[in-house]
Amino acid sequence: MAIQYAYFDQPIELECGASLPDLTVAYSTYGTLSPEKDNVIWVCHALTANSEVHDWWEHTVESGRFLDPERWFVVCANFLGSHYGTTGPLSVNPTTGEKWYGDFPEITVRDMVHCHRLLAQRLGIGQVELLIGSSIGGFQCMEWAVQVPDFAKRAAFIATTPQSKPWAIAFNESQRMAIEADHTFGERRDDAGAAGMAAARSIALLSYRGGIAYDRTQQDPDKERLRGYRATTYQQHQGEKLRRRFNAYSYYRLSQAVDSHNLSRGRGSLEEVLQGIKAKTLVVSITSDILFPPSDHEIMVRNIPDVEYHIIDSDFGHDGFLVEAEQLNTIIQNFMQK
Repeated sequence: MAIQYAYFDQPIELECGASLPDLTVAYSTYGTLSPEKDNVIWVCHALTANSEVHDWWEHTVESGRFLDPERWFVVCANFLGSHYGTTGPLSVNPTTGEKWYGDFPEITVRDMVHCHRLLAQRLGIGQVELLIGSSIGGFQCMEWAVQVPDFAKRAAFIATTPQSKPWAIAFNESQRMAIEADHTFGERRDDAGAAGMAAARSIALLSYRGGIAYDRTQQDPDKERLRGYRATTYQQHQGEKLRRRFNAYSYYRLSQAVDSHNLSRGRGSLEEVLQGIKAKTLVVSITSDILFPPSDHEIMVRNIPDVEYHIIDSDFGHDGFLVEAEQLNTIIQNFMQK
C-alpha cells in the first residue's frame, strides 16, 4: 500500500508551550473499512519504525494473523517528529522557509497522540476494535486510552511502561551524548550528527537485546581470534544501517520524548490514571526485556480494571516483540476472540 498524507493547515500547540504552524501526517492502511467502520485496528509504531507495518513487524499483516487485512482495516500513522513523512526536523518550517533541523521543538508522547487524533477524525474513525502498540508505540496507546477512554474497545500494551524510569532515561542520555560528540551535530544539513547517531544506535541495541541474546547470537566460532569479533561487526553494522535510513535530529528529539513519558503527569497518581482506562486491555511483557522488564508491567496489571496479562518467554530481550511472532500472534488472536 502506498503511504498517504494528511495535511492540517492549522497551528499545532505542543506540550512544551511551542507550536507548529501546520502539520503533515504520513499514514498507511491495509484492508477495507467496513460501511459501519467497526473493523478498525490502529497500530502505534515503535521508535525508528514507520507507518508501513509490514515493513518492520513481520508476519503480522498477513492472512490468518492478528492484523489480517482480509478481516481488519489496519491503520498506522507515522508519529510526530519521526523521519518517515510526518512533520519533523527535516520538514520545512513555513515561517522561515527553511528546514527545522535542531530548531524543531521538543515533543512529547501526548503531542504524538494529539496528531493521531486529528488523523482519526479526518478519516471518520470514532472508535477502533483494537489499539495496539509496543515500546513507545505502547506509550502512545496508553496515552490515547486515557485521553479518550471510549476510543478503543480493546487495547494491547506490549513491552512498554506507563512511565519512563531512570534506567531507560540513562540509556537515552548516553545516546544523546554520543550524538553530541559528533562535531557535525548542530549544522544545518540533513546528515549532521550521522556518525554520532550510529554510535548511539549501538548503545541502544544493548538495551534492546541484552546479554542473553548477544551470547546466543554473536558467539565467535574461532575461539583463538584476537580481533574482528562478531559482536563488534554486529554493532558497527546496526549503527550503519540506522545512519543510512534515519536522521540524528529526529532521533535526538524522539529520545527526549521517551524520557518525558509519564502517564500521570498533571493527572494525579499513576494508579488512579490506570484505573480510568475503559478498554479491555491486554498487557504483554517479555521475560528477558531489560529496558521495560516484566516488573514495569505489574502496575498496569494491578490497576487497569479489565486486564489480561501474558509473559512471552524469549531470549531476545525487548526486541522479542519483533522476533517472537508466533507467541505474540497466538496471544493477541485469543484476546480478540474473547
